[in-house]
Amino acid sequence: MTGKRSALFVSVCVLPFFLTEGKVARAAAAAADDGAQAPASVSARQARLSASTSALSGHSGGVIEDITVSGNTRIETNTVLSYMVVRPGDSFSQEDLNRSLKTLYATGLFKDVSMRREGGILHVRLVENPIVNRIVFEGNHAAKDEDLRKVIALRPRAVYSAETTADDRQKILDVYAQKARYAAVVTPQIVRLAHNRVDVVFQINEGPQTLIRKISFVGNKAYSEARLAGVVSSKETAWYRFFSSSDEYNPDRLKYDAELLRRFYLANGYVDFDVKNATGELSPDRKSFYVTFTMNEGIRYRLGKVDIRSSLRHVPAKSLRKYVELFAHQWYDGKAVQDNATDMEEILQAQGHPFAMVRPEIARNPEKHTVNLLFDVSEGPRRYIERIDVNGNTVTQDNVIRRQLPFAEGDPYTPSYKKYAKQSLEDLGFFKSVSLDENQGSAQDRTNVSVNVTEKPTGEFSLGGGYSTDVGVLGNIGLKQHNLLGSGVDAGLSGTMSMWQKQADFSVTDPAFLSRNMVAGIDLFGIENKYQTYQNYSESRYGLTLRMGYAYNRYLSQSWSYTLMRRNVGNTWDESSWYVLDNKGATTLSQLSTNLVYDTRDNHMVPHSGYMVSVGGDFAGIGGNSRYVRGKVNGAYYIPLDDLTNSHEWTVALRAGMGYMTDWGDGKKSIIDNFYLGGNNLRGFLDGGAGPRSIGYYGHASEDLIGGRFMYTASAQLNFPIPFLSDMGVKGRAFVDSGSVAGLRVQRNIINPYTNKQDVSGNTLRPRVSAGAGFSWKSPFGLLNIDLGVPVMRSHNDRTQLLRFGFGQQF
Repeated sequence: MTGKRSALFVSVCVLPFFLTEGKVARAAAAAADDGAQAPASVSARQARLSASTSALSGHSGGVIEDITVSGNTRIETNTVLSYMVVRPGDSFSQEDLNRSLKTLYATGLFKDVSMRREGGILHVRLVENPIVNRIVFEGNHAAKDEDLRKVIALRPRAVYSAETTADDRQKILDVYAQKARYAAVVTPQIVRLAHNRVDVVFQINEGPQTLIRKISFVGNKAYSEARLAGVVSSKETAWYRFFSSSDEYNPDRLKYDAELLRRFYLANGYVDFDVKNATGELSPDRKSFYVTFTMNEGIRYRLGKVDIRSSLRHVPAKSLRKYVELFAHQWYDGKAVQDNATDMEEILQAQGHPFAMVRPEIARNPEKHTVNLLFDVSEGPRRYIERIDVNGNTVTQDNVIRRQLPFAEGDPYTPSYKKYAKQSLEDLGFFKSVSLDENQGSAQDRTNVSVNVTEKPTGEFSLGGGYSTDVGVLGNIGLKQHNLLGSGVDAGLSGTMSMWQKQADFSVTDPAFLSRNMVAGIDLFGIENKYQTYQNYSESRYGLTLRMGYAYNRYLSQSWSYTLMRRNVGNTWDESSWYVLDNKGATTLSQLSTNLVYDTRDNHMVPHSGYMVSVGGDFAGIGGNSRYVRGKVNGAYYIPLDDLTNSHEWTVALRAGMGYMTDWGDGKKSIIDNFYLGGNNLRGFLDGGAGPRSIGYYGHASEDLIGGRFMYTASAQLNFPIPFLSDMGVKGRAFVDSGSVAGLRVQRNIINPYTNKQDVSGNTLRPRVSAGAGFSWKSPFGLLNIDLGVPVMRSHNDRTQLLRFGFGQQF
């Protein structure tokens, strides 16, 4: 019987080894061990169940006078009896005895159950399953212990089950399959301990990654395999993809790739396109996969007639024609059609029609290869929010989540609200995952919304280092909490030290000050800059800034700030220009600022589409030594090139800005308040290197950059992926920058006694222009930025900087 049980257990690939306290007994010893010590498989259990049932057959009749239970050590006798169908006083019914036997087995508490009748007494003999003492994983490197524990069902102090162990083995293999390790081998082992306890050890041989060797396309005529290979996210393995997982085989990714192909063809007019099959075939050596997409392209369609039908009250169809962005005879683009419908729907909802629905309908004409498009505008079902439930927020307070939602209880509920609510909560950065579920309310037109979140750590301690052309070798330390006590308040303390700069900051920001649509914060700072590499003075700044801002709507916002700052210009020398010497010493700045921003960008960190316009101003003179008014206008427009490149990684970025300042009263005209051009706002030129500068002469020979009161900039940049390096996180860019700064703003005009002319050059609005290219690499060691800018137009004595780079890492 023991040998049979062992053979059956091997048949389900569990292959247990039985270990005494700390010592391994080999498989041969396990086969010769007592049957009660071996975990039973499903087949073995069924065999014993059949044997026990056969043993009871033929014993029907008579009354059960008593039931005795033996073999149970942990489970009380009363508990065992409660699981059984028969009771003392019942008749010996074959059917009831069989049901009792099956019920005891079904509890999962017992390895073996047998029943025997002696006269009027029913004897029940049990062999309990052992208790799991601990679960150990050995040999795993690609998957962490905590990740594997999340997927298995076995738990310490739970009853051991061979069936559960076999299921857990498969779940672990599934984890490795998701990591493209299809050659992984998982062998469960048990270590027998005293008091009927066991340690469960999953011995893992991870094996090599199973990568994609070849991707093939069948049925494609309009596009080559190379073109389609650029559409799908799965990639063939190559040496330069060591930082990427795109060459790892994943069945879920294949489904996503099939959808990418469908979107690609639909965006190019192939309305009837269909992916018949997407398969991955494992090579005989289990080391690689061969992926094949089988498709039917169909014919390509152009747009025929484009029309609108409206049944929405007080909204005639002709009033909506101005929102149609498509035109006849262009190639049909499914994405553009859906985007146009969504835009129209959101416009209508913003205009007071919260339940407006816009559904595009198409009618194919295969003979003419055209598609007629109709936008059907109607009122959808009326639904109102009855209740909002917030789940999963173990740290973040309910009100922090609710204030991010674009709706409240009693408001109309639309699909667009759901989309923006999810995006708004994700933008907080407090949660690993965010989902919104809808449930039927107390009436047909009532909806309950469940907001489900999973918290993530929001505290941050960072140590960092790097190099920048601005400040040289640098190091920094920071301590931040982005969700202080779950209130949504952001607080941080940081410090930076480099060869040419020292800085310390403390900031606190409340994104919902006084529980209103208002952001408020305070910054305390201290900065020391040594400009001796390209200037003949150093500068220190110490002070505070009070900030406040609010949003008028999803796109329009305004901010206000007040800054009180003590500045000092020092470390001058005798050869410094008079313009620098006139600024030597300490000044106090008291400044009120505001900025109005209209921002439709899809992503504020890495924009791909949309635009941004900001208008701001500074008023200095509420006390202090400086008195001026400064105005600034900036704009940026991002053009996605998805339609031309069929890639989301190509973008044209157009930026422009202008600023002007004028003085009032008798304040001190500090050159440190002036506009400066060069560096980040004009690549190819040194920081502040383009614009007015002093002309050295005997006694004051140094040329110092002194800035100006008027500046304009313009830039065009193309962001693009770099072939073979995109998977490594490398992005390229090509740019043309231009701009100028002029308008002398100094404490006094200096006349050179030798030339009897003003001691300044470069004071002209003639544009400076540079062109170049660069790249960014999100490397495992930090973010690396390199730009090569070549001045195309410059003024005499402008200071240039061909190569500009920065590198740093938080760890």
